[in-house]
This record gives sequence, structure tokens and C-alpha cells, in this order.
Amino acid sequence: MTVLVAGAGIGGLTLALSLHQAGVPVRVFETAAEIRPLGVGINLLPHAVRELDELGLLAELDGLGLRTAELAYYSKRGQLIWSEPRGEAAGYRWPQFSVHRGKLQMMLLAAAQQRIGAENILTGWHLEDWRTEKDGIVAAFADKKSGQPRGEATGSLLIGADGIHSSLRRRLYPDEGPPIWNGAILWRGIARATPYLTGRSMIMAGHEFQKFVCYPISPAGDDGKATINFIAERKFAADHAWRREDWNRPGDPADFLPQFADWRFDWLDVPALIAAAEAVYEYPMVDRDPLPRWTQGRASLLGDAAHAMYPIGSNGASQAILDARVLTREILAQGATPAALAAYEAERRPATAKIVLANRQNGPEQVMQRVEQLAPDGFARIEDILQPEELEETARSYKQLAGFDKDGLNSRPPIVPTTALAP
Repeated sequence: MTVLVAGAGIGGLTLALSLHQAGVPVRVFETAAEIRPLGVGINLLPHAVRELDELGLLAELDGLGLRTAELAYYSKRGQLIWSEPRGEAAGYRWPQFSVHRGKLQMMLLAAAQQRIGAENILTGWHLEDWRTEKDGIVAAFADKKSGQPRGEATGSLLIGADGIHSSLRRRLYPDEGPPIWNGAILWRGIARATPYLTGRSMIMAGHEFQKFVCYPISPAGDDGKATINFIAERKFAADHAWRREDWNRPGDPADFLPQFADWRFDWLDVPALIAAAEAVYEYPMVDRDPLPRWTQGRASLLGDAAHAMYPIGSNGASQAILDARVLTREILAQGATPAALAAYEAERRPATAKIVLANRQNGPEQVMQRVEQLAPDGFARIEDILQPEELEETARSYKQLAGFDKDGLNSRPPIVPTTALAP
């Protein structure tokens, strides 16, 4: 009952590792001819870290990134709005990690190659089509660059973990069109700089129309500097003629640095951090509408292919990891069958749709926009603008929505039952 997985990103590789852990044969097919450590920093929330820990990967995570200790929101003037401990510092049984996305993917790839065999992870195989046969599914692949056929593979299920431009999703919804741009552009980079605040703080400053996010993804080295990931964001009018046709490209600091030139706070020099970046990459902030269904027969979606969302609340990679674990649990319970896909979708589709829609409303970051609206010239005390109870409730409700409220996570049983796993 081999499961075929299209896509060797974070979700696809976590699914492969989870199925192997459960004793289910799996093969992974990746469009790219070579898997390289691309991207910039991401955060893994405690509910996702728990799943990677249960896959035996916690030590590897510690070698890749940094255990996040604090999340803090600031105004555009650098005034503190709200801060809270994160991960173990907040009482979770599992840490939160800030890591380089490419390094995380390569760690998962190495683990998958070792556990399921490198011969079961094929690169340069782009999903083109599939057909259902009695008790199985046959997927057809091609070399995307040349268009030449690669061959076919037969399995019990086909999972499209092939990202926001998913071929499987396009087959299910041929008229959907491109991802939806909300008018915001993100410029992302990594720089070596002196640590700020706790040295393990993730910060967000500004408001809905201009924001700066940064967090370290390494401890400080002998030079006293850490590797710090940053995101500079500007939001334009919906009809603004930006370069929408490009989904990522080298960025030009001239397009955004002037707007951040006076963001020099006593705890962080934003323009200096931007200037220290070796390279900057430009991304439009895009997502996709929630779908009425993910599954057709023996094929289904996972991760960004199923629920691409705005990078608000640090949820994209974490939700893909949860998808992989819930799907594995259902395959363990019901076999590699359409019934397993139906049960997986019934749990994960409504849960992730709520996050997609909440992120469109700015998620927990809406508190920064409220401060900008109520006190654009600054404030003497945040309590005069927003009550602590309101800030606490905003943070609490989003954690609950996204599935990582502390008490619920600490007390719930494993998603993949350990009693069902091979010794």
C-alpha cells in the first residue's frame, strides 16, 4: 500500500518520515532537479516541534536554529505594545524554533534518505496527471523543463504536497487561477548583526501598511553577532501596478529602505540591519481561498497545496507538519484508502480554513494596526490605548484557533498513537 507523495518540501518530507515511522511504504517525487537549501527564516511553533520531536528530530533541530524565548509587538516608533514568553519559557513542554527554512528542509531530506532510502526520493519528477485503477492510483510524471515523460508510479494513494502552485490542485480546480495578492510586498533577508533584547526575541514593529519583523536564527558567534532573519513589508493599494507576475525575485533595497530610514530604536537599528543583508528577496504576500474539498478518490492535498496562507502567526510550515501527522494517523487506522483521506480532510480542512481567513484579518498582529489608528503619534502608556486583558485575549484566541494553546497541547495524547508504531 505505497503512498505516493508529490513534493519534497517540509510537508511532503514530514509525511514521508511519518509514514515510514508507521510502517507504511512511501515514495516522494520532487519537481526540482536538485533540492537546495532555499528560502529564509521561519518559525516552528510548539505543536509542530512536538511532532518533529516524536519523529526523533529534536536534537537535529537544536543544531539548526534557535529556541525562541519571546514574541513582542512594537509600534512604528519602537514603543512596546505587547510581549509574551514563547516555547518552554511560556510553559510549553516543547520549544518554539526559529530556523532557516532551507536548512530545515535539508535536515528532513537527510533523515528521509536515511530512513526510507534515497532511491525512494526522486528529483526531476513533476506530477502531470493521474488515473484511478482498481484498488490503486497511477501517477504520471515528466521532466518539467523539457516536458519529456519521466514515467509512471503506482500506489494506493497520491498526496499533493507540491506547494502553492500545486499541479494536483490545478487538476482538481482548473479554473482557480493564480494565488491571490493582497497588495503587500515582503522583502526578506538575512544579516549578521548584534543580538537585541533577549537574544532570542521575535519582534514585529509597525502596523498593517508598513511592518518590520525580525528574529535570530542562530546564537551569537565569537564575533558577538548572530544570524538574524528580517522581513520588511509595505502594503499598496489593490490596483497598484507592482510586479505581480513574479512570485520571488532579488529585491532592491531602494524600493523599501527609505520608508524605514528613521526606524532607529534604542533596542534595534532597522536600517542598519537591512543594510547588513548580503541579499534581499522580494515576495508578494499571497494566499488561496479555502477549498470546498481537498480529496478526489485516492488523491488529496497537503500543506500549501491545500491551504496556502499569509505568513502571519508563524503557521505555514507548522500546519503542514500537522497535516502530515493527522494523515498518517488516519492511514494507520483505516489503511491507505479513500476513507483515510476523507477522515483526514474532515479534520484538517475546516481547521486550516479558519486560519487562512483569520490571517486575512491580520491575525494577532491586528493589535499593531489598532495602536496605529488610536495613537499614530505615540503613547505614554499602552494601557491608555489598549487594556492588558484585550491584548491577552487576542494572543490566547489565536493560539487556540491555530491549535497551540499551552494547556491543550501539553495535555493531549500524541496525534500518531505510539502504541500503533513498530518498536
